[in-house]
Amino acid sequence: MSEKSPDAFETGGETSANETAYWSQNIRLLWTLMSIWFVVSFGAGILFRDFLDQFAIGGYPLGFWFAQQGAIYFFILLIVFYSVRMKQIERQYDLDD
Repeated sequence: MSEKSPDAFETGGETSANETAYWSQNIRLLWTLMSIWFVVSFGAGILFRDFLDQFAIGGYPLGFWFAQQGAIYFFILLIVFYSVRMKQIERQYDLDD
C-alpha cells in the first residue's frame, strides 16, 4: 500500500479515526453481504424450498434451482458488488491506487 497522505493511516499502534471508519464500513459491508448470501443459499435452497417449488425456472422447481444453481450465481453477483463497493470505499478514504 502506498503512502497517500500523512493522516491516511498512522503507523505506530494507534488507530486513526480514518482507519476506524474505513474498517467499520468494510466490516458492515461484509456482514450485510454474508447475511444475504446465507439467506439465499440456506433459506431459498432449504428453508423456503417447499414454497419456492410452486414456481419453476426452465422446467425445474425454483427451490431446487436455487439449491443447485441459483445460490452460486447469486454468490458471483455478490462478489462483483463487493468489488465495486470496495473500490468506492477505498476512493472515499483516498486508498485507491
